[in-house]
Amino acid sequence: MRYQLELFFTAIGFFTRIPVPGWVPWSTDRLNHSARYFSLVGWIVGLVGAGSLILFALVLPAAIAVLLSMAVTIRLTGAFHEDGWADTCDGFGGGWDKSQTLAIMKDSRNGTYGTVGLVLMLLAKAAALITLAGSSVWLAAVALLVAHPLSRLASTSLIHTMEYVREDELSKAKPLARKLGHNELAIAVLFGLLPLLLLSPPRALLACLLVAFTTLLAARAFRRKLGGYTGDCLGAAQQATELACYLALVTTWNSI
Repeated sequence: MRYQLELFFTAIGFFTRIPVPGWVPWSTDRLNHSARYFSLVGWIVGLVGAGSLILFALVLPAAIAVLLSMAVTIRLTGAFHEDGWADTCDGFGGGWDKSQTLAIMKDSRNGTYGTVGLVLMLLAKAAALITLAGSSVWLAAVALLVAHPLSRLASTSLIHTMEYVREDELSKAKPLARKLGHNELAIAVLFGLLPLLLLSPPRALLACLLVAFTTLLAARAFRRKLGGYTGDCLGAAQQATELACYLALVTTWNSI
């Protein structure tokens, strides 16, 4: 049990700014095995986002509450996934071949594609959540609770099904190149799908289908352009599938 707790804290320390207890050891091997808890980290991010949204909405208009809650979750994660999305937009937009694409993605500076992509992603997520909050703040809160774990499960599935393509050993995402075992994948799936119980079956099904479809599209693009994935690709997949989940809920809230 202690080992599992250490893995969970390892995942928290890698994907959020939450301080990790000093007794938790660090190693790349533990980071590899902590992938089973990435979806559970999404629970924490979702809970913080939903809680802050509800609190802000007590004294502020729903639209402002949504924007502030997004800022809270971005601060909580250190914009880790947003950075991956921006880097992927830059690389795929400006790279002509695999080596050039990887070089652009590794550059810490944001280019035009990355800047535009990040702005559009944030606007799209904000618009979707504001639309849900316009009906009820609680609906937007539920969307956060569902989308964060489910989108992290989508990213985890890429680790399990695709090859890591960066060859440099200094890459901080290199340890995430190990495929998950069957038990590890089962844990990730459990924590990724369990929050869907907050939705009605038709809405949960549509959210799963749209997230799965978006994941397949992302995997196809990564495989065609790079032959596999990088850490930035995982962040991009998380952002795209998080948005896909919000859009599924927006399209079904008044129709199902």
